[in-house]
Amino acid sequence: MLIGVAKLWQQGLLHDQMGIVAQNGTIMEIRPLDHDTPDHIVPLALPYLTDLQVNGGGGVMINSDPTPDGFRTVAAAHRRQGTGTILPTVITDSPDVIARAADAAIRTKGEPGLAGLHIEGPHIAPDRRGTHDAAHIRPLDLATVTLVEDLRAKDLPVMITLAPELAAPDLFARLVACGAVVAGGHSAATSDETKAALGRGLSCFTHLYNAMPPMTSRMPGILGAALNSDAYAGIIVDGIHVDWDMVRVALRARPRAGLTFAVSDAMATVGGPDHFTLYGQRIAVRDGALVNAEGSLAGAHINLVQSLRNLVTHVGLTLDMAIPMVSDIPRKVMGLPANDIAIGTAVDDMLCLRDDFSMMDIT
Repeated sequence: MLIGVAKLWQQGLLHDQMGIVAQNGTIMEIRPLDHDTPDHIVPLALPYLTDLQVNGGGGVMINSDPTPDGFRTVAAAHRRQGTGTILPTVITDSPDVIARAADAAIRTKGEPGLAGLHIEGPHIAPDRRGTHDAAHIRPLDLATVTLVEDLRAKDLPVMITLAPELAAPDLFARLVACGAVVAGGHSAATSDETKAALGRGLSCFTHLYNAMPPMTSRMPGILGAALNSDAYAGIIVDGIHVDWDMVRVALRARPRAGLTFAVSDAMATVGGPDHFTLYGQRIAVRDGALVNAEGSLAGAHINLVQSLRNLVTHVGLTLDMAIPMVSDIPRKVMGLPANDIAIGTAVDDMLCLRDDFSMMDIT
């Protein structure tokens, strides 16, 4: 079978008019298409995407079902929508729920699509909690640090989102020392506090703009410090959490390309029903947004393929600028091996998209 690919993302570059020869479901050759007549024509082919902030999918929330089967259900729902690797994300909750999520991450280590664990909270600023349950917010403690150290000792990638201004320096240092990706988020840190944390090993920021104080001319805060830093930063690109113009501002403000990536912040409704329960509250899709009983945004109802489309069609990025934000950059953040289309790769592991970014099945 010869697959003609108008644009192929391979080894960090966008190649035009390529031919992929496949046999028995495996890629045997990749070469210029030249004048050959393909069996299938694909407008865009790239590896399945990587999402570092996935709270749920397929009707399941990680917090509500912090088990291996819960992780697998969420990963499968996102795989069906074009995301091949997720970092299951457990948000602010009781120590028991977070410990169970850590155990699930250990028990699913190495399984396709599951890359480790993102612990978002509970060590966040109460006034920047968003939909996180205030009853479970607490200062960074030895229990969480020990749990993260255990995950890292088992060679599991871990991201932990916290408010750096509220973290005890000695415990913060242990998170950095064990190799966790320590991210600033749900924080009211000043610019100086954020810069100090960057100097101590803060290496990422969680959903730029959201759950952060607005940046002003005299108070840049955590947002201003994040934009000016060399740290990685995630951003939600659904047009609801962040206005398209503000996405453009963020990208242009960064000191260089390759630092900002898209996250879905997806909840159980992605690939599932239009509502779910979190902390005993009903959360539902309303005009494309997920809102809780208080009317606050409660995660996002979007996947990464839709985010890629938005980066191109609404933000105005070229494909070679947008694709790394949903593939290469998030993998670098977590130290994951490169995900590429190569000889020996299964055809099923090649994400094929039409011009409108809808998925194609060529098998």
